[in-house]
Amino acid sequence: MHPTSVWQALPQRRYLLTSWPWRATGYLIGGVCVGAATLVALLVLTVSGAVLALALVGLVLLALAVLCGLPVAAVERRRLRVMEVVPVPDAHGVPAVPGLWGWLRTRFGERATWRELGYALLLAWVVWPLEAVVVAFVLLCPLVATATPLLFATAGGGRELRVVKLWTVTTYPGAFGAMAVGLLSLAVAGYVLGVVAGARAALTRSMLMQEGAEVRELVRSRARLVDAFEAERRRIERDLHDGAQQRLVALSMALGLARLDVPPGPLADRLAVAHDEAGKALTELRELIHGIHPQVLSDYGLEAAVLDAADRSPVPVEVGLELPGRLPEAVEAAGYFVVNEALANVAKHSGAGRAWVRGGHRAGRLVLEIGDDGRGGADPAAGTGLTGLADRVAVLDGTLSLAAPPGGPTLLRVEIPCRCE
Repeated sequence: MHPTSVWQALPQRRYLLTSWPWRATGYLIGGVCVGAATLVALLVLTVSGAVLALALVGLVLLALAVLCGLPVAAVERRRLRVMEVVPVPDAHGVPAVPGLWGWLRTRFGERATWRELGYALLLAWVVWPLEAVVVAFVLLCPLVATATPLLFATAGGGRELRVVKLWTVTTYPGAFGAMAVGLLSLAVAGYVLGVVAGARAALTRSMLMQEGAEVRELVRSRARLVDAFEAERRRIERDLHDGAQQRLVALSMALGLARLDVPPGPLADRLAVAHDEAGKALTELRELIHGIHPQVLSDYGLEAAVLDAADRSPVPVEVGLELPGRLPEAVEAAGYFVVNEALANVAKHSGAGRAWVRGGHRAGRLVLEIGDDGRGGADPAAGTGLTGLADRVAVLDGTLSLAAPPGGPTLLRVEIPCRCE
């Protein structure tokens, strides 16, 4: 399983050999820089605005101080992607009136603006100093201890050196002993920095994430739209299957019988062409019906539908899906179309020799992993169709993450909370 956050990476045995300790360290150091810059900006804008309050420019500066949380939040959302794959969406709405005045009225009237200002103040006065202390103590002390032999030979002149103000080294064996302690401390520091960075990321997500009754109602309305959309898809599929497809079957049979009754000649040739075209139209209609809502999904469930999609894929697909029963219809539909779109992308773009679909129902969640051994480098923003699928999964409180480093392999992971019947 490819970790999508530092909390998933920490329990792994090879954690220290992955990029996560470096990402956690960079995230905390970046937080110190952003927090210090935010503190300076808030102080400059607030003090200057207070001094010049009687002039118009002072009011402008104070307004800018209030809006300071917007760029800080935007930067923090981007930085959060270092620690978590799932992004935090922008909580701001679109101004109803175009222009600067409409934008200002909208921003000052939003709860998100004031939440982001509170986050900026917390970051400037509390968070970044704590981050600086943690990084200095947890990282710098082990690094200094690890470099004890070099420091003993240079700064200590080979005679005496006081290591991080804790103990005195007077011999080279003692210096190398301090280095061993430093290396062990660095290993421990990797885990400590991961935990602190994960907690820091969780704080950022909780303060910048949309909350409230409006958001819950929006989620419920989107879920109702998805249910209505799925019902309409099934109705269209039934109408095409029972109506247009049956008429095309009858037409194809009638043309085939007519070909048998007509002697060879121009008329027989035209009937043969018409019979072939009717067969092609019937094949295309069946593919269209299957794309709208495959009957195998409705009749036999997600596992059978995934096996069917794997059989139709031009790239060999290994399926390892274990489901103890049927899932809710919306969950099955979302899981199937994610697998179907992912396998289509594998066939079109990856250059892979094989692909795999694995997963099951674990701890109250449907988990699907679709991977391939292709060239990697997939970009969801480049028109792969995954953005719409991610929105569809998000409506069900699920997550969709993509790991596609250049050179491969590519791994798409979906998790949707649901019950299994």
